[in-house]
Amino acid sequence: MEIALNDLGVRPERIDTVANFEAVARYGVKGDGNMAGASAQTLEVLAGLIAAKELELPIARTYSLAEVGTAYAQLAKGHIRGKIVLIP
Repeated sequence: MEIALNDLGVRPERIDTVANFEAVARYGVKGDGNMAGASAQTLEVLAGLIAAKELELPIARTYSLAEVGTAYAQLAKGHIRGKIVLIP
């Protein structure tokens, strides 16, 4: 099921992708800071640090893409311990 960007209820400039760089040009979403560390080598180092428990990446909650409005409402409340992750 594909969801149209307009149906998400979130302005495109508030969306930041870490995986779909084509979406930056196509939809006007952000891709801030991704290119500096976007390499298989960087991912391998980070995954190794996480596996060795030397780096923690706390996930506060995951939401389906259909729940993006709820996710942003939670984010807007602030004081979140961890990342909010949208899953397609």
